[in-house]
Formats: sequence, structure tokens, C-alpha cells
Amino acid sequence: MAAAVAAFWAAGEVPQAGAVSAGRDLVVPVQMPYEMPPKGPDAHAESVPQNTKPLTPEELQRAEALLPLLEGKQEFWAMGEFVHLGEPGVPVLVKALTMPGPRTRYNAIETISMLHAVSAVPALIAAAKEPNEIPRVREHALRVAIRLDPPKAPDAIQVMSKDPNSSIRKTAAFESRYVREKSIIPILIEMIGDEERFVALSAVQSLWILTLHETEFHDWEASTRQDRQAWLEEWREWWNAEKDTFVIPEPKRRSQGRQG
Repeated sequence: MAAAVAAFWAAGEVPQAGAVSAGRDLVVPVQMPYEMPPKGPDAHAESVPQNTKPLTPEELQRAEALLPLLEGKQEFWAMGEFVHLGEPGVPVLVKALTMPGPRTRYNAIETISMLHAVSAVPALIAAAKEPNEIPRVREHALRVAIRLDPPKAPDAIQVMSKDPNSSIRKTAAFESRYVREKSIIPILIEMIGDEERFVALSAVQSLWILTLHETEFHDWEASTRQDRQAWLEEWREWWNAEKDTFVIPEPKRRSQGRQG
């Protein structure tokens, strides 16, 4: 049997039904037609609705026990458990923002983002402003705070814009474009004079997005700090003339390309 099948394969032929006397033991590969599954309505990622009721004493104790598990092999499970507990568990989750272990703090911020927990924004702002926190955690805290409640972010952006770490300053300059608040404009203008070119470039790009103000052409990519300081004065003059009546304009919509 095996020798007969091998002979067929060696000849480059697929044995047909009945070609081998002991065909009952022969498995012949067959290409089955494939159809795409039918499209259905988009569904939310959460299969189980979040809890909205106040936590019971047992649930509160359970939430406290989850905090140390936000770092380690069970971290994703712990994050999922907090998501299941919902917004009522946020006060416990916020405690993780001051716990030892940067991964614990980072995962707490990520879980707050998953919960869309606006109530945690003040704690996120405090984490973003904390000078002794590592940059990765501070930057993530600012990003999530801005996504959840942008009007509360200017205070943190002001602090971060003057941080000794250029990565922190760049994050402040970049994320500012998502904060449509008038108080952001002078912060960004001052950042144009930053000693690090990539910080200044992020700041001016955010200014263009927020103000739609068209300035003189400058080669920002090849600029020196002295160049940027001169261009900073141009922005200051514009702002001093406009700040009393200025209103953040509606963002430009991207035009759709022609259909091919």
C-alpha cells in the first residue's frame, strides 16, 4: 500500500479513487472552496459590561489585593479584573500611581485609559508633573489625561515644558496639539526657543495645528537656537496683537483624494 502511494507521488500524480486496491486506507488531499464569513455589526471589545454599582466590602478587598499583581506574570489578568470592577474601582487603582515599581504605575495608567476613567485625571496630572517619576510614566500619564479630559492638561504641560529632560519637553510640545485651550498657545510659543531643535519643531507644529496661523517661511529643520529665538519673537508679536480676541479655530479637515 505504502509503496503504491509513494510511486504515485514520485510520478507527480495524485492517486484517484479506486487506483489502489486498498484505497480504504488512502487519504487524498482535497481543496475545499472557501467563503468569507458574513459581515456583522461592529461590536465593542468588552464582552462583559463594566460594573457601575459601588463596590461591596468583599470587592473592595479584592481590588486592593489586585494592586501588587499589576506587575508580573499576572499583570494582564489583574488589569482585566480592574476593568471588570469598572469606575467604582478607580479610587483603589489610583493608589498604584504612587506604588514602587514603574511597571505597576505604567499599567495602572493603561488600565485607567481602558476604563475611560475621567475621575482619575487629577491623579494622572499629578503623575505627569512629578519630577521624580521616570519619563516613560510621566509621558503616558499626560497622554491619557489629554485623551480623557483635555481642558485639565495645561497645568501639566506648563510644568513639563520647563523640565530638564528634553524628552519630557518634546512630549509636552507634541501632545499640546490635542488640547484646544487658549492657555496652551503662550506655552508653546515659549517652547519655540528651546535649545533642542526637535522640541521647538514639535512646538511650532502644534501651534500651526491649533492656530492655523500662517507665518513667514523658515527652515526649521536646519535652524540654530539663535534662529528659533528670532522666530519666537515673531510669534510673540502675533500673539500680543491677537490674544484678546483670539478663538481656537475649528481644525482643518483632510480632503479626500480623487477616486481612481
